[in-house]
Amino acid sequence: MANHPPETETMVAITPRHWLAQLAKREQRKLMWAAVWGVLSGGQTVILVVGLAWLIDQLVITGRSPSSLVPVFIGLAAVVLLRSLFQALQESCSAQASLRIRQYARQALLDKIAALGPVWLTRQQSGALATQSVEHIEVLDGYFARFHPQLRIVVALPLLILCVVGWLDYFVAIFLLLSAPLIPLFMALVGMGAERLNRDQFMAVSRLSAHFIDRVRGMTTLQLFGHTRAAQQDVWYATDHYRRLSMRTLRLAFLSSAVLEFFASVAIAVVAMYVGFGLLGYIDYGPSPALTLFSGLAVLLLAPEFFQPLRTLSQHYHDRAAALGAAESVVTILNEPSRVPSSPVFPLSSEALIELEGVAIRYAERAAVLSDVNVTVLAGDVVVITGESGSGKSSLLALMAGFMAPSRGECRFDAEAPVAWLDQAPCILQGSLADNLRIAAPNADDTALTSALKQAGLGELLASLPQGLETTIGERGVGLSGGQAQRLALARVYLSQARLVLLDEPTASLDAATESVVIQSLLEWAQEGRTLVMATHHPAVMAVAYRHFECRSGHLIEVTA
Repeated sequence: MANHPPETETMVAITPRHWLAQLAKREQRKLMWAAVWGVLSGGQTVILVVGLAWLIDQLVITGRSPSSLVPVFIGLAAVVLLRSLFQALQESCSAQASLRIRQYARQALLDKIAALGPVWLTRQQSGALATQSVEHIEVLDGYFARFHPQLRIVVALPLLILCVVGWLDYFVAIFLLLSAPLIPLFMALVGMGAERLNRDQFMAVSRLSAHFIDRVRGMTTLQLFGHTRAAQQDVWYATDHYRRLSMRTLRLAFLSSAVLEFFASVAIAVVAMYVGFGLLGYIDYGPSPALTLFSGLAVLLLAPEFFQPLRTLSQHYHDRAAALGAAESVVTILNEPSRVPSSPVFPLSSEALIELEGVAIRYAERAAVLSDVNVTVLAGDVVVITGESGSGKSSLLALMAGFMAPSRGECRFDAEAPVAWLDQAPCILQGSLADNLRIAAPNADDTALTSALKQAGLGELLASLPQGLETTIGERGVGLSGGQAQRLALARVYLSQARLVLLDEPTASLDAATESVVIQSLLEWAQEGRTLVMATHHPAVMAVAYRHFECRSGHLIEVTA
């Protein structure tokens, strides 16, 4: 069974808006109920406002005693409690929906990063990826918890208020209906600029994170060459650029709120003037002669409530712009074509572990690294791959490990056979020697760990350490030399039970004495029945191989003795 080359796969690119819409569909029910509770809460506000206007009219105009209106006071108090309940339900539903959406979005992003494979990861900056998977996903909270439900509330609640106002005074209802579209229009105009600024801001913070982490990791080198002050200045410039972008975004957000408040205030002021002049008898057309204290006060109190959903939407409009900016950085990764085989692949023959037939390896916007590769690796083989730097040795090992798929041809391998991989830059984690070794064998005891270190040529180093296996080493092998870090990674491979071992320059950074120890251990692996495939330049490693391939002029050629 062969994997499909990436070029034959068709993948529709996801846009930020489409991705946000897809996420919203996952929690459509919760988000709908959040909007329903929000409308019901606004409905209680309408009842409260109309009830207060009626109470004032009864007390001032009709002259009823407060004691006779006690049931109405109790009813309005119940309305206040009911409104608080509906608001709590709205916030609870929207918060739950937002949490689930963010959990799914983060998992989808991490799954995509894992599917893109280690080869893709080597070309990325870990600081930027960390920012995208944590901060950019968290930015979606405001969009789904506040803005998305408010989009539905802003349609339903003003219509409800408009109907009540129209029942009281249709002239005010017409005026509110005419003034309402101006606010979303100017919000949209301001929002387009905010969206662009937020996109630039998120790109800036990703670059800043990557920039800072790179400088921290290279601090030792910078100190050795006396460039720490220049590096500090570079970080300061990047930080100041991010500060300027943040301030521009905030200024635009305040501008959108000011635009809404201006038009809403003008509309409310006109309604207040109409009610005042109508009650004084200066306006005698339309429904004006029928104005009473109750109807005039009610429409005057309802006018701000008519614009309140739009005010709330304006407050959260920045959340939309921020979410679109964050989504654009995330979908950039989601739209990356996968270079890892998508399905388990098995060998054609019982003795073969790997079979490559007509395989080509190509990276984006580059010519093919290797073409027309035909190789069969049998169980128990000791294979070396040689060639100039950049000729495709490491790419070929990554292909055999299943870290990438060929751009053309068929790659068949036993997906059930465990594989051990050793890169040119081994991954050493912050922790003890034992912690780093148990990555390969979590249940290994101290005796097995010590034996693995001795096989890798680290026996003398272990004996000289006061804390032995519990000695702490830093990330990327801080505290060890380059050769010691390489041998620690080799010891990790010794502990694994992998049948197929892929080694990229296994004796790099080793002296001659240690190299001979490592080569002897590699031969012992072969005698145990393990299959070794090594990319190397070292003649001593080439001498112990059973088969020798050379990457030459874009082709893989088997060298015979």
